[in-house]
Amino acid sequence: EVQLVESGGGLVQPGGSLRLSCAASGFTFDDYAMSWVRQAPGKGLEWVSTIIWNGGFTKYAESMKGRFTISRDTLKNTVTLQMTTLKPEDTAVYYCNAQWGAWEYWGQGTQVTVSS
Repeated sequence: EVQLVESGGGLVQPGGSLRLSCAASGFTFDDYAMSWVRQAPGKGLEWVSTIIWNGGFTKYAESMKGRFTISRDTLKNTVTLQMTTLKPEDTAVYYCNAQWGAWEYWGQGTQVTVSS
């Protein structure tokens, strides 16, 4: 059974940091590009960041550059998103996504709320 399980969300004050993790199982993790995608209240899905299968290339949405860092651990089959200098507009449900060709999987999401 394929599983992507996110964790690490919560409530944080503006300017604070959070570290999200996604634990993958049930598929060949090393083959897949891993991404984080978020959905703010009342809005559509917004791509956040992607890391390719071997971790050799990463990409970020413009508003996250310099604040977010994506990484992956092929021994633990996890992908993390380190988020710093958080803003209220970062409030969203953050989803982990795995993609390889036509194969794509999603996690259930973790809530991040940035508020004072």
